[in-house]
Amino acid sequence: MFVTPAYAQSVGGSLAGIGQFLPLVLIFAIMYFLLIRPQQKKAKEHKAMVAAVRRGDQVVTQGGLIGKIVKVKDDNEVEVEIATGVKVRVVQSTIVAVINKTEPTA
Repeated sequence: MFVTPAYAQSVGGSLAGIGQFLPLVLIFAIMYFLLIRPQQKKAKEHKAMVAAVRRGDQVVTQGGLIGKIVKVKDDNEVEVEIATGVKVRVVQSTIVAVINKTEPTA
């Protein structure tokens, strides 16, 4: 007598569905601009730097070796002289930085 029947309410349409996925989209956008994009930019710059190395450049490898490039080979290798008469073959992608860049001859 005092209790009225309860009826289920309908969902508010497509706006409720979009509203549930909005936080996920925002999280992905933030992750893209804070993590993924800078990492891709850094990898692209490193690839360009490694492709531009040539004979005479002074480089640092991932292992911490500092030396001068003696020869750039075709199969993604460079020959680095770390001391007088001591030459080491190094994979080109392990070069971290170029310290002194030589200018091309005219």
